[in-house]
Amino acid sequence: MTPEDLAFDAKHIWHPYSATGNPVAPLAVKQADGVRLILDDGTQLIDAMSSWWSVIHGYNNPALNAAAKRQIDTLPHVMFGGLTHQPAVDLCKALISIAPEGLDRVFLADSGSVAVEVAMKMAMQYWQALGKPGKQRFIALRGGYHGDTQGAMSVCDPDTGMHHLFNHALARQYFVNRPAPRFGQHCEPLHIRELEELLARNAQHIAALILEPIVQGAGGMYFYSAEYLSAARQLCTQYDVLLIADEIATGFGRSGKMFACEHAEIAPDILCLGKALTGGYVSLAATLATETIANTIARNPPQAFMHGPTFMGNPLACNIALASIKLLRESDWQAKVSQLEKTLQEKLLPLAQHKKVADARVLGAIGVLELHEAVDMRAVQQLLPGLGVWLRPFGKLVYTMPPYITSDGEIASIADAMQQIIERC
Repeated sequence: MTPEDLAFDAKHIWHPYSATGNPVAPLAVKQADGVRLILDDGTQLIDAMSSWWSVIHGYNNPALNAAAKRQIDTLPHVMFGGLTHQPAVDLCKALISIAPEGLDRVFLADSGSVAVEVAMKMAMQYWQALGKPGKQRFIALRGGYHGDTQGAMSVCDPDTGMHHLFNHALARQYFVNRPAPRFGQHCEPLHIRELEELLARNAQHIAALILEPIVQGAGGMYFYSAEYLSAARQLCTQYDVLLIADEIATGFGRSGKMFACEHAEIAPDILCLGKALTGGYVSLAATLATETIANTIARNPPQAFMHGPTFMGNPLACNIALASIKLLRESDWQAKVSQLEKTLQEKLLPLAQHKKVADARVLGAIGVLELHEAVDMRAVQQLLPGLGVWLRPFGKLVYTMPPYITSDGEIASIADAMQQIIERC
């Protein structure tokens, strides 16, 4: 990329959560292979972020490349309204076969945020179909993050999240404090009392509880008790409220289970998937629901679920996603994630004693250092090429969610880079 192209980028192109003319210049990537990003100048960086948690198999994977090439020569895209195709059918079969029990209706969408929008609309339309139009609001956990679109923003943390600027324009939802007991800890009745009291008072207004099972991602990389999730499932059933599990970040093995719900041995009424669905190759998401929800919507006016993205069920994306799921299922992914967890624990947990670190935590292929103060992102970006690692901290969090093929030696390099960021940025 020429200096002129980089200047054009700086002047005209908006990057995520940035301003045009951003003084923190992005690094120019020309190629990626395995777990490494190759910059224009030849510098190689270990991608400790899996391109925002999606590239679980690494870059330039032969099986995914082959799936893309096969599909693009036959049917790269066709509208899904009134038409269907083999990649969509095969993908939905695969999703139903691995999803928590009872989720046997699949809506294919464009991105994680859209999957959440779809889930929320499903919940509201379901209750309307049952003659309970007053059940239109949602409960969410503080510290949660569910996406950047309008409905999804309304269930993100209203105070400490990224969307407080829009609070005046968003639908008003209910919020409860994030679970106090950490992952592996016992959940006492007092820890679930706030949620139970809110449901007891307002169940007639609530369509669903939406949460990220076990791992709150972009809202704080917080790991909470599986017993809380189990209790929340029971309360939703008791008070006739749907449970929406947002597994966009945790799906496909990231937490050590295929889906994080499995830590609590529960099944939600609606499940949102994205990110790693295609192994990071193209954007695709899925919202799975129970037969009861689907049939209730279908049998009542307008006798159709009222959502339909233009690129819904894109054949190219579906075929790559199918190949990614097949690759995951045929590999010993549990052993790979377990080894990543072990190495991350060895390298990161001792850093909890560092004077700048408030907490260190690891779950599955997720490693987090929470600091006392926010990092200087401009200094981080300038430091990373020299460290040979790509990381993207936010706020007080320096974390990694590496591809599952990352070696122990590469994890050691990632941990060293995280320590350097703590000490120098």
